[in-house]
Amino acid sequence: MAATKTLTLARRAGARLTTPLHPDDYLSMINPLWSARELRGRIEKVIPETEDAATVVIRPGWGWHYEHRPGQYVGIGVQVDGKFHWRSYSVSTPPKRSGRTIAITVRAMPEGFLSKHLVGGLEPGTIVRLALPAGEFVLPSPPPAKMLMLVGGSGITPVMSMLRTLDRRDTMPDVVVHYSSTTEERMIFRDEIVALAEKHPTLTLHRLHTDHDGMLELADLDRIVPDWRDRETWACGPAPMLDAIEEHWEDASLSDQLHLERFSLKFDGDGGEGGTLTFQNSNKTIEADGATTVLEAGEEAGVGMPYGCRAGICHTCTLTLVEGTVRDLRNGEEYSNPNDRVQTCVTVPVGPCTLAI
Repeated sequence: MAATKTLTLARRAGARLTTPLHPDDYLSMINPLWSARELRGRIEKVIPETEDAATVVIRPGWGWHYEHRPGQYVGIGVQVDGKFHWRSYSVSTPPKRSGRTIAITVRAMPEGFLSKHLVGGLEPGTIVRLALPAGEFVLPSPPPAKMLMLVGGSGITPVMSMLRTLDRRDTMPDVVVHYSSTTEERMIFRDEIVALAEKHPTLTLHRLHTDHDGMLELADLDRIVPDWRDRETWACGPAPMLDAIEEHWEDASLSDQLHLERFSLKFDGDGGEGGTLTFQNSNKTIEADGATTVLEAGEEAGVGMPYGCRAGICHTCTLTLVEGTVRDLRNGEEYSNPNDRVQTCVTVPVGPCTLAI
């Protein structure tokens, strides 16, 4: 804290000497990570995990506090062809006070421009922008006595941060991990999870290769994990799997024991009426229908819209509503008060709207 205060005072003093430029302009020439204007990180290495997945190790710069909770995600912005592309990915490493790096683990999705770039095209030394860790899909402290992890595909990444944390603390409770993957070869962290299960007698691992064995039938939980109703459960994976799990837990009146992490958008609302969107600061307008999100319409209008997960999770896309009404596609909730903060990736216009950007 004292060092931060001293640094702040030094910047203020330096600003008087470097005007009209900011001290950061000079410091960034020495080291790009020395910036107080934005969080930055440098790619240290990219470690292949499977044929289409990799762990990206990042050294954050000034302003990073190494205090993420196991299971949280971070935003990462990578410049490609002169434009920053933002996405959010789970931190796969446990929190630690030494080492000075964090890691995210990414699977290259067929439709995912940035995920393919991170897995296959990111060179060590690349400077990226970062957003602080966020998310409520986390390991409680202390953890419950009995836990169940239901994961599919790359849904293992936040759970891996939790398991690594419990292993590092050597406080592994009674944990059952049911890990579904299309094939054994595509199972991220396969060898490490097996090793953890061998190391900790209280960690039980069930593996399912869906290309050969089919999908997990939740009715089989009574046989696979007889005491699943007594366990607090974390589930992360493809949307159909999470939908089925959510319904199963609701039918058992156990929703309070279930934690879900969704990486894709689920729309339950009826859309909006559409309308003219005005982007106040950019002085641009566009007509949008009731199915096109404010974010998509803004991008089509050529506005530099902020965005992150594009799934209503990370809040990177949030803007201030100046006037008008927008509707949240997830639940139908409407926002119409001036200065309401709205997530543009999950809202559509209901009549003419103006956004402050």
